[in-house]
Amino acid sequence: MDYTTFKNRFSGLPVILSKDVTERMGGEKSRSASGGRQELRNQLSRWQKRGLIVKLKKGMYLLNENDRKVNPSKLFVANQIYTPSCVSLEYALGFYGLIPERVVEVTSITTKKTLRITNPVGRFSYQHVTTSAFRGFKITKDENGMDVFIAEPEKGVLDFLYFNLARTSNGDILSPDIFSESYRFQNVGMLKEKRLLDLASIYGNPKLTSIVKLFCKFRKEHAKE
Repeated sequence: MDYTTFKNRFSGLPVILSKDVTERMGGEKSRSASGGRQELRNQLSRWQKRGLIVKLKKGMYLLNENDRKVNPSKLFVANQIYTPSCVSLEYALGFYGLIPERVVEVTSITTKKTLRITNPVGRFSYQHVTTSAFRGFKITKDENGMDVFIAEPEKGVLDFLYFNLARTSNGDILSPDIFSESYRFQNVGMLKEKRLLDLASIYGNPKLTSIVKLFCKFRKEHAKE
């Protein structure tokens, strides 16, 4: 397959999977299946080196910016390159305006092993949670109108607090100042206390539950700011 044919077939897709390329080659059976797959890998590698396609991970690509019709958002890419996953933690907090910082790395949770991936689109990290804790997310639309999975605001907070338990000393637990001074939470009035407590229960971690209760007190004090 030449690049022009490849581009015309796949320019409308947000991401391109090598297995889909193999399937759409349709009827090109002049070589064995294994030989054809190897030829495809070699061709994709050559196009990548020439800058015609962008490799997101093994077996997943984008066309270059000039040739693709869809420019997927970082959130969409984060969902796609490691599944199942859901954008959460710092990136979700920044997305909802719950922290003032601009978060560059797209942070997610997953039921798979912890992973970090860097590609030409950006940096992506995934923290492992148990299946029971893989909930509390919603589907929203990105700037292209494509569905992306992101944690609810309360779940983003819970995931963040859970993965920062080791940073929370006994002294910190006694004071809610950690939420404003260390973690720099803001706009907490949007959060629902009952949802925070309900989500805290799914982790089965008494220390986390105690911290969330303290956070709820912090929320009440700062809800009108």
